[in-house]
Amino acid sequence: METAKTMTTHGTHFENFFPFARPTLDDHEIEEVVSCLKSDWLTTGPRVKAFEEKLKAYHQAEHVVCVSSATAGLHLSLLALDLQPGDEVITTPMTFVATVNTIIHAGGTPVFVDIDPETLNLDTQQLEAAITPRTRAIMPVHFAGLPVDLDIYLELQEKRGIRLVEDAAHASGAFYKGKPIGSFNDICVLSFHPNKNMTTGEGGAVLTNDPAIADRIKKLTFHGIDREAWNRFGKTGQQGYDVLLPGFKYNMMDIQAAIGLHQIDKLDTFVKHRQALAAVYEEGLTNHPYCRIMGKPDYDYVHARHLFQIVLRENSPLTRDELMNALKERNVGTGLHYQSCSDFDYIKKQVPLPPQGLPISHYVGQNIISLPLHPRMEAEQAHKVIDILNEILKVSP
Repeated sequence: METAKTMTTHGTHFENFFPFARPTLDDHEIEEVVSCLKSDWLTTGPRVKAFEEKLKAYHQAEHVVCVSSATAGLHLSLLALDLQPGDEVITTPMTFVATVNTIIHAGGTPVFVDIDPETLNLDTQQLEAAITPRTRAIMPVHFAGLPVDLDIYLELQEKRGIRLVEDAAHASGAFYKGKPIGSFNDICVLSFHPNKNMTTGEGGAVLTNDPAIADRIKKLTFHGIDREAWNRFGKTGQQGYDVLLPGFKYNMMDIQAAIGLHQIDKLDTFVKHRQALAAVYEEGLTNHPYCRIMGKPDYDYVHARHLFQIVLRENSPLTRDELMNALKERNVGTGLHYQSCSDFDYIKKQVPLPPQGLPISHYVGQNIISLPLHPRMEAEQAHKVIDILNEILKVSP
């Protein structure tokens, strides 16, 4: 494994720099992509199908549809629910803006519920008060790879008919009560962006146990056409087709799936390495005077550790931006995950705040920092990040 001292990857050179995230690829992915390019079948085809089968097996899902991004997957999932004007979708403001945008694009009305200050997941104690007769779905985010308490959402689905759309963009490799995220009975969306736990460059997948939802999403993924290109252009295929609804161009390419076919085989190894690095951070930053780390829920789960974050305390001598700049000057890359969506100008105009506001999301969004974490990072580098952080904040060992 390369060290942080000198790291070179496909033309990008890091000299004494700890990047926040790096994709972890090797010859298996490269050779598969080359093989795909030589096959003359570059768009959706046999490798996408094979990748979907691997995703089904890993996530114990009955149906999987690969798409061009998790954003596309969220959009299609909500469209498949046939939201009507005035239909509400409850979600968290502590997420990437795509979560909220897709609700609006699908014709729904986003409703924010504040987050739990310990886990940064949606605060389920405030959930019941946000439900109205217009609530059609809840879209929780498994923040940083920590599964939400799914039993609560599944009970609402069963008793009140509220659909569950899991934004699992952070949660590849996570488990809830012994079962993989994506195996529970409604809709779950994964992301394969380069900074995620596994990658296809860009890309995502929708997992569901509902055959009607899966069928509608498949049609929406590619222009509403009733049969796939692979079935039309193959030797035994038929060129004719029908268009059943106004769809989109959200399909995954075989070039992307060629990477994913080997990434998923390594996912558990990637997650274990991330967990080991997170343990280093936890040991070094627990009870820190100027920042806190996230708490642990009391239900059974496996954290995917997509991100490791600190939240600055009110007594921090530096603001979040000042600290991020100081870390960068000392060659430590960081991420901002996330500013609260409720603080963006456009969202302010579209989504009213609940009566009590969103104080936790607002504070966290102003004070959160993601530290370097990826499978190509070594434990000694995590220790070094802690040392540099303490030097900047003038904390004695």
